[in-house]
Amino acid sequence: MSSGRASEGAGCITFWGFSPARDLLSTGSERHEGEVNVLLVGSGDPRHILKTAAGLRDEDRLHVWVIENNMEVVARQLLLLYLALMPQESMGLNKKTEIFLEVFGNSEIRSQTEEMLRCAASQLSLSVTDTLETATHPCLNTTLLKFKERDELARIFKLWIQPQSSSSSPAYSAPILMSKAWDYRVRQHLGTRYDSKRGCFDWDLTMKLHEKGCGVINKQQYVRWREQGMAFEMREGVYQIANPSLLSSRVFSHKGDKVAVRGYWGDIVSSPYLSFGIETDDKSLLKTQNGQHIKTAQDISFANVQTLFQSLSSRRCPTTCQSEAEESSTKTDQTSVTINDLMHLNHVSVTFLPMDSLQKLPKKQKYSHFFNTIYFSASCMQHLSPEMRQIAAPDAVLVVELAKYFLDLNKQQEAGFAENVVSIALEAGFEPWHVVKSDDVHTVFIPQKK
Repeated sequence: MSSGRASEGAGCITFWGFSPARDLLSTGSERHEGEVNVLLVGSGDPRHILKTAAGLRDEDRLHVWVIENNMEVVARQLLLLYLALMPQESMGLNKKTEIFLEVFGNSEIRSQTEEMLRCAASQLSLSVTDTLETATHPCLNTTLLKFKERDELARIFKLWIQPQSSSSSPAYSAPILMSKAWDYRVRQHLGTRYDSKRGCFDWDLTMKLHEKGCGVINKQQYVRWREQGMAFEMREGVYQIANPSLLSSRVFSHKGDKVAVRGYWGDIVSSPYLSFGIETDDKSLLKTQNGQHIKTAQDISFANVQTLFQSLSSRRCPTTCQSEAEESSTKTDQTSVTINDLMHLNHVSVTFLPMDSLQKLPKKQKYSHFFNTIYFSASCMQHLSPEMRQIAAPDAVLVVELAKYFLDLNKQQEAGFAENVVSIALEAGFEPWHVVKSDDVHTVFIPQKK
């Protein structure tokens, strides 16, 4: 069976981003204010949504539009947003942060986390299948997806809800051992170096991630993640249930036939610490002692996500607060929470668009010069075309993720990627807002002046 791109460390599906969370309204020369439309292309997780929403001012109105190239990523984004919107009277802030990070970055989860995940998947499945024209929740809007995409979401949520061994589909009749799926990827990636994998992990950490400024990523935690996919173990407990949101299907060629194999096909090198764990506004978390960081990327991820959740709570609609406060006595169990019980954020909406939207948006009058900020992940940069000028507002900002944290690339390849980004952006009608350096995490462009 051909291994295709399975041997690449970044994988073929983006379960988390390869850059830290950004407030996308503050990326240009001036902060966008008032009513703002943001388009995210291939962001992979909701880190930018959470960070941008948390930085809003009272008078701001944020509308986020999301395009992904895989419905399994859309399902996971919906799940993570669902968890982020859990009301505090149903789940305390510490517990919510722990469960969010556990689902976000762990290959295996605890039984109570699986119960919460299955409850969320059940609610999301109802929302996707029962809501045709009006979204059940403004931050979980799937009404613009095609019917076949919504059917695919429902199928994915059903896989999460049902134990795999009881699934009626023969393709999913056997439960997947995440430990085996993860080890398969590690073996494919390292090849003959597998027997000295600890040395390979240490090299990637000290000579790559630490050299790139990620000194807060702790060796013990990074090696544990590289070996078993466990990034966040904040509580004593048994982590032994496969995290279904990190499982996906991948098509291989086998003896001339196409064969779908279910397993783990995401990143096994760069780590989920990049999204929330390598930058912080609280400089006390970056203190060192004898040249070693006192806090780890896990600690910083927890602090950052908790701060984001606190900011979201402060933007909660008063009407939602009152209605949920009245029900708090009966809604103490988080597994009894429905989508209607989730926090509604004042003037914040998140809408998921069909996978082929990028080619179609420029042809629709509604989206003409519509987006104030457009974000492209590194893996989707090739889709940036001259038609994007048609949907970019006159004062728009284009933010592009560079390849700094793709560890399988060398410095020359990183520099080549940055040069290619500039070339594609110029051809699409955007010019660099600042000098583009290959070791930047993101680079910013503005529309060329005619």
